[in-house]
Amino acid sequence: MHVTMVKKRLANGEPCRKCAQAEELLRNRGLWDRIGDVVWADEADPASPGMQLGARLGVTLAPFFLVREDDGSETVYESVLKLVNERLAVAAKPVPAPALADADLDAAARDLAGRDPSEILRWGLERWGSSLGIAFSGAEDVVLVHMASEAALPFSVFCLDTGRLHPETYRFIEAVRERYEIEIALMSPDAAALEGLVKRKGLFSFHEDGHEECCGIRKVEPLRRALGTLRAWATGQRRDQSPATRSAIAAVERDRTFSGADGPLVKLNPLAGWTSAQVWSYIRDRGVPFNSLHERGFVSIGCEPCTRAVLPGEHERAGRWWWEESTKRECGLHVGVAPPKR
Repeated sequence: MHVTMVKKRLANGEPCRKCAQAEELLRNRGLWDRIGDVVWADEADPASPGMQLGARLGVTLAPFFLVREDDGSETVYESVLKLVNERLAVAAKPVPAPALADADLDAAARDLAGRDPSEILRWGLERWGSSLGIAFSGAEDVVLVHMASEAALPFSVFCLDTGRLHPETYRFIEAVRERYEIEIALMSPDAAALEGLVKRKGLFSFHEDGHEECCGIRKVEPLRRALGTLRAWATGQRRDQSPATRSAIAAVERDRTFSGADGPLVKLNPLAGWTSAQVWSYIRDRGVPFNSLHERGFVSIGCEPCTRAVLPGEHERAGRWWWEESTKRECGLHVGVAPPKR
């Protein structure tokens, strides 16, 4: 088998960004040496080798990959992840491991404490594969998606679509889906429960009696459904995000609030020991997508009515439910709450 990568050179002489990202992915996964040769499709030269190859194969986008078998047959891949998963990955897909006893989980937590987040996440993916779901919504979570995409192991991603997210957040979700060529399961609130709340209290009752009931319907119950199909999940929680509620989170722990497909659920917090500065350094160094609201002073981003930009010197969680006491600024995803009222 021989693999040819076709990269595009723009009219200004620079390589296209997607081509650079595809090469980076292959190098990070140790698969670059599986690429037999690279040819360039010069945007300004229709006669360049890559342009001619694309014309012969009917491919207009780059990068693309031509796999030529020993018998001369050819297969075109326009997705680097599909190429990796179908032809280049040498690691076997992980077989779901038996449930971890509390003592074994405690030992794993001690062993993984202080490790690089990518190592913590890989530990979980090697054990549970796609039965480990990454809870995706913000900057920390997309860092985990990027790390998982580099691990060459199966994983799954879900997002809580509350129906009240910013337009920028929906565009961010789509950008991540396209960049990493993954499925993102959007979990919506139960229609009947949501209709009942709005009928009884209107659209903004959280300003009067707290956000717990609304979050219970729009976030907690959909999360419960998502986790009910999994054996483990990974979050972007950091200890310094909320000193009152997150200062003691472990890199790996038993989820004491939610249950998984087999009952007990394991929760990974690979970024527990990181700071916001480390997260953003990672994002910028690797060109990871991020929500455009971050460029407008938004740090912690949730639903549109309950999120505002923070002022200089304010803590990053100050922009969430700012009309409430700071010790209550959790939506119930990581702190147990009562079931939503019916």
